[in-house]
Amino acid sequence: MQKVLKFNRTTKIMLGMGLGLIVGVLFNQIDSAFINEYIVSGLFWMIGTMFVNALKMLVVPLVVFSLICGVAGIGDVRVLGRVGGKSFGLYMMTTAIAIAVAIAIAVVVAPGSGFDMTGVDASAGIDAKEAPTVWSVMAAIVPTNPINAFAQGEMLQVIFYVVLVGVAALMLGERSLPFVQACEYMNELMMKVVSIVMAFAPIGVFCLIARVFAEQGIGLFVPVLAYVATLTGTLFLHLFITLMVILKVFSGLNPITFMRKLRPAQLFAFSTASSNATIPVTLRCVVERMGANNSVASFTVPFGATINMDGTAIMQGVATVFLSNVYGIELGLSGYLMVIAMAVLASIGTAGVPGVGLVMLTMVLTQVGLPIEGIALILGVDRLMDMIRTAVNITGDAVVTAIVAKTEGQLDMATYNDPLAGQRTEEIELEIDPIAEGHLADAARPHIQAA
Repeated sequence: MQKVLKFNRTTKIMLGMGLGLIVGVLFNQIDSAFINEYIVSGLFWMIGTMFVNALKMLVVPLVVFSLICGVAGIGDVRVLGRVGGKSFGLYMMTTAIAIAVAIAIAVVVAPGSGFDMTGVDASAGIDAKEAPTVWSVMAAIVPTNPINAFAQGEMLQVIFYVVLVGVAALMLGERSLPFVQACEYMNELMMKVVSIVMAFAPIGVFCLIARVFAEQGIGLFVPVLAYVATLTGTLFLHLFITLMVILKVFSGLNPITFMRKLRPAQLFAFSTASSNATIPVTLRCVVERMGANNSVASFTVPFGATINMDGTAIMQGVATVFLSNVYGIELGLSGYLMVIAMAVLASIGTAGVPGVGLVMLTMVLTQVGLPIEGIALILGVDRLMDMIRTAVNITGDAVVTAIVAKTEGQLDMATYNDPLAGQRTEEIELEIDPIAEGHLADAARPHIQAA
C-alpha cells in the first residue's frame, strides 16, 4: 500500500506563507482592478480578517481561565510575587538592551544619510501621541471597570484584575475549590476551541501574506532600502543572538531546541503582526512543546504580550536614527538616552496589535524634537517590518517564560528535550481524548461520563 504523505500543521503553515508570498507578488505585478478589488481587498481581506478576529476572540477568555488556574497552581502569594518580579525585570532588561543595540547599529550604519526628500508626501496621516508619565502608566494598570477592560481587551488591566481574583481565591482556601475546578474545565475547553481555530491556520496565513505582498509589492522597499536592511538585520541579531545568549546564560537551556519548539508561534506572529492574537499559540508552544508549567506560563505569556516590545523598541531606535539623518538633526547622547527611556516606558501597557509601533514612534519623535511627518517615509514598508518585529516580540516572551519556569523548577526537561513533544496536539481532535480528559478535575469527571 502506498504511504500517504502527511504534513503537520507547522509545515502546512509554512507552505501557506510561501504560496501566499508567490501569489501576492504575482498579483502585484498583474495589477488587475478586478483582482485588487474582489480578490485582494475582498476575499483575501475577508478570510484574513476572520482568522485574526478568531484568534483575538480567544485571547481574553483564555487568559482569564488560564491565569486563574496558574495562580491557583502556584498556591503561594510570595511565589507569585517572585514570578512577577522576575518576569517584569527580564522584560524591561531585554527591551532596554534591544533599543540600545538598535541605536548603536543604526548610528554606525547611518541609514538615511543623503536621502533625497524630493517628491515625498510629508503627510503620514498619524497624529502625534502625547508621551505618558511613569505615574500615569502605573495608575492605568488598575481598571475602573473590569467589564470594560475585558470588552476593550486592555490586557494589563485584565491581568491585574484576574491575578487579584486568583489571590483572593487562594486566601479563601478550600471554599474556592469548586471555582478553581470550574476554571480548570473552562481552560481545557478554551484550549479545545484553540485547536478548532488553528485547523484553519494555513488558509488564514495564506490570505494574510498574499494580501500584504499584493498591496505592497517588492519595489516599495527600494527608496528606503537602507532603513529596511538595518532594521531587519538588527531584528535578526536580537532574535538569534541576544535573546539566545540571555536564554543560555540565565537558564542553561539549549537555544537550538528552543527555536525549533517555538517555530509555530513565530510563524503566527509573523502572519498576524499581533502579539495578543498569538497568545494562544505561544501558550501551547511553551507549555506543550517546552514543558513549562501552566502556572508560570499563564502569567508570563500574557504579561509579556502586553509589556514586552523588543521588536517594536528596535524599530523605534532604527527609525529615530534614520529620520534624524534624513532631516540632518543631530540628537547626541542625551537624545539617544531619551529614546531608550521613552521606548521602555511606552512599551508598558501598549496594546499588542498591528501598527501600534508607529503610534509609539510618534511619542518618541515628539520627545526628541524630530518631525512626525517623517513617518511617511517608512509608512509603506511598516506592515512587513511589523510582522518581523512581532515575531521578535513573542520570542522574547517565550525566552522569559522559559527562564522563569526553569529557575522556579517549573520546567519539565524531559518534555523540553523531546523533539516530538506537543506535536500530537497539532492535529485537531474534536472529541475529548484520554490524555486531555485526564487533566480535568476529579470532581468534574463523573458529570462528563454521565452525560
